[in-house]
Amino acid sequence: MASHTEDNHYHPKDAVAAAGKTTLLTGGIGLFTSAVQNTLVKKNVGPWGVFTRTGGTIGIFAAMGGTYEFVKTASANLREKEDPWNVALGGFFSGSILGLRARTFPAVFGYGAALAAALYAFEFTGGSLRGYEKDRSVDEFERLEKLRKAYRTPAEDTFAELGEGRGIYAPGYAERRRERIKQTYGIEVPATAPPAS
Repeated sequence: MASHTEDNHYHPKDAVAAAGKTTLLTGGIGLFTSAVQNTLVKKNVGPWGVFTRTGGTIGIFAAMGGTYEFVKTASANLREKEDPWNVALGGFFSGSILGLRARTFPAVFGYGAALAAALYAFEFTGGSLRGYEKDRSVDEFERLEKLRKAYRTPAEDTFAELGEGRGIYAPGYAERRRERIKQTYGIEVPATAPPAS
């Protein structure tokens, strides 16, 4: 019987190819955004206004996407590990490109730091907008049964831990109460019949 060993080594990725694909994708998104901007101008600028009037949007989108993917992948290759710091570095350089439009160093640094912090937090908390990802190897019925059983405690344990009173009464509480009152105060408490329903 062969034992299963998991390969935990980092496998390098092609940063240039990944950056090229992402540049094309985000450039396409930038082209769409530029087209929307072009249709919203009050003056008729024609179809080439997508490139002449609002074409900077295409370049910014393409440069941010390509830079992010290249820096993230190159950082992972150099550090030989996948973690949120790679995403933060990519976010910093990508945000800095957005800050270049303002042409001031505080804007470059500020946009970079803000995007790096946001992307780091997103990646650190699971990297999903859908919430916590469930383990697909665990059967859902077994997981729910385990959750149900985790909250079940015997009544005797609850009575021993919390004591009786305040709405928590173990079977035979009325008899024990009568005995306590009789021993402590010497008063005989009559047994009450259960209410007729």
